[in-house]
Parts: sequence; C-alpha cells; structure tokens
Amino acid sequence: MHTSVHNALAEHGTRANATPHERPQGTVFGVLGAISFSHMLNDMIQSLILAIYPLLKEGFDLSFVQVGLITLTYQLTASLLQPLVGHVADRRPLPYSLPVGMGFTLGGLLLLSVAPDYPLLLLAAALVGTGSSVFHPESARVARMASGGRYGLAQSVFQIGGNVGSSLGPLLAAWVVLANGRGSVAWFGLAALLAIVVLLQVGRWYSRNVAERRRRKVVAVEPPIKSRAVVRRTLGVLMVLIFSKYFYLASISTYFEFYLIDRFGVSVHVAQFHLFLFLASVAAGTLIGGPIGDRIGRKTVIWISILGVAPFTLLLPHVGLAATGVLSVVIGVVLASAFPAIIVYAQDLVPTRIGAISGMFYGLSFGLGGIGAAVLGLVADRFSVEFVYQVCAFLPLLGMFAVFLPNLRPHRA
Repeated sequence: MHTSVHNALAEHGTRANATPHERPQGTVFGVLGAISFSHMLNDMIQSLILAIYPLLKEGFDLSFVQVGLITLTYQLTASLLQPLVGHVADRRPLPYSLPVGMGFTLGGLLLLSVAPDYPLLLLAAALVGTGSSVFHPESARVARMASGGRYGLAQSVFQIGGNVGSSLGPLLAAWVVLANGRGSVAWFGLAALLAIVVLLQVGRWYSRNVAERRRRKVVAVEPPIKSRAVVRRTLGVLMVLIFSKYFYLASISTYFEFYLIDRFGVSVHVAQFHLFLFLASVAAGTLIGGPIGDRIGRKTVIWISILGVAPFTLLLPHVGLAATGVLSVVIGVVLASAFPAIIVYAQDLVPTRIGAISGMFYGLSFGLGGIGAAVLGLVADRFSVEFVYQVCAFLPLLGMFAVFLPNLRPHRA
C-alpha cells in the first residue's frame, strides 16, 4: 500500500496540486475500491430511512406533512452542508473527516432505532444527513487523488458504489426492518462500523499522500480560466444542466411505477421490474460516463448525455409498454453518464477548490432530487402522472446551454 501511495496521482485538490509538468504515475485501484465500497454502505443507509417511512408513519401516527419534514430535514443537512465542508477541507486537508462523518451516520441510525418521539426522529435524520454531507465532498477528493489522471474513471467507480447502495437499501428494509420492527435498524449500525474501519485506512493513505506532496513541495495548478466572470457563468450553466438531469430522473425514480400502472394497467410487480431495469441502466450509465469523458472530452459527453437524450424523452409518453421499457433503459444509460463528466469538468475548472466544488454539485444533486419529487408530486395531483412525463420530456432540451461551456483542455486527459 505504501508503494502505491508514492506512485499515485498527487492530490490535485488542495492548494498543493500537481504541476503541469508532473505526470500521474498510476491509478490506485485499492483506494478507489475502498471509497466506492464505503459509498455503497453510506447510500444504503440513506435509502434505508426512506424505505421505512410506512413503518414510521404508522408507529408514530404521522401525517404526510410530518413524513415530508423528515425528508426535508435529511435533505437540508445532506445538501446544504456539503459545500461548507468542502470549503473547509480545501483550506486545511482533513484526512480523518471521513470516518468522523460516518460516526455521525452511526449515531443517527442508533437514535432512529430507539427514538421515542417525533423531534428525536428529526434529529436522527439530521445526523444521517450530516454524515452524508461530510462523506461526499471528501470522498470525491480522495477519488481524484487516487485516479492517476483518469479522473472520469475514478468518479465513475466512486459513484457506482452509491448507485448500488441506493438500490440495496429498500430491499434490506423489506427483508429486515419491516419484518422485525424499527429496533432492527440498529443492526445496520454494523454497516456503518465497517465503513468507519475502511475509511480509517483511506484516511491513513490520504494523510501520507498529503505529507509526501508537502515534502516534495509540489506547487499549485493554475486554473485553466482566469476570468472570474467566465468561471461563474460556466458554473451557472453546469447547474442548469444538473437541474434538467435530476428533475427528469426524479420523475422516473419516484413516479415511474404509478405511470406504468395508470397508463398500461400493469401489475405492481411488472411496474417494479421496469423500475429495476431503469435503475440498473442508471448504474451502467454512471459507470461508463467517466471513462468515455477521459477519452473524448467531458464537454462532448455532457452534450451527448443531456441534449442527446431529448428525442427519447419526447417519444416516451407516446409509445406502448414494450417501447417504454426500451426507451427508459436508453434514457437511464445516456442521462446518467452526464454526472461523472460534470463533476470532473467542474473540478478541472476550479482545481484549487476540489472540495467546495464537489460538495456544491453533490449537494445540488441531493437537493434538486428532493425538490423535484415534491414539485412533480404536486403536478401529478393537480393534473395526472401522464402529464408529468409530457412536461418533463422537454427538460433535456436545456442541454443546449452546453454551448456556453468553454473547452478546458485537449480531449485526451
């Protein structure tokens, strides 16, 4: 492990970044695997909370508004704190913040299993959200450090862990918590403890990597764009693209089953199978988007994945069941490939603020996903679920804003 550290790409994320003359010496797959595995455990725990809402609603006699406040509490702490955590870590590297953040998650899980009243349920959700807000920006930094210059590949490997974890949470909730009661949530604390052990090893690697770079006195990378106005405009365009992506994904991940049942009269099991296919396609798109961006350029991937998916989303509300299944898979693969490219593009744009930039975009994706689900739910109540898909079909056309993205580097990283 020690030898791998000296052959790894230097941090490229704090103020001690690689010079343009330094060439990355190799991808540290062990570290990437560890951070992806921890991401899986982290997101599994997050999705577990959402999956046990029926249990909480019945046990505490909650209204839908109170259930929504649990989501709001979690989303706010998980999204709003991420840029702040990243900003602090940009100024002073925090190698052991990852296991500390997972400690917050562990505390939230244990409190959730025994909370006697609603205010403590909200506190439990806030603790889990706080753990997530620490985990994502620093993990994105570690992935870049271990990338060996293959930044897109590293982000894809990191993010696929989260995709897998999000899909596991509801399954485990059904098998364990719903069958054995809320107290069994505490058993998932073992997953948090395992993540803490893994992240302690990652923290040691992180600390040695930073110390080695200081010993070698590596200087900071110059940002590719000097104009602050251009940087702000470019970040604004990326946020518009994130908005279009996550609002559309919220329409499918939250309401796709209802759409299939209402439009085609299928059973719940058939609808769940189609949702599974879509989520699997999202995972596949996440995995391939980063490496493709390394080869053909991030901007090209962003163009293709956002604007290029528009013909399929516009066609989706007007086809039969079989074609809907095929189109949903195509949409999932193409649209999901955008996020690794957007994250790495933003990191390349502001290379001395890796933590803050990563926290901002991960936090934005969290927040927009939650807001999108709520807003589209209001639209579905007011009109219909089919109307939601007819309207959301136009969201990928916002990909035209990618024309304002500058070229940051040659296509080949």
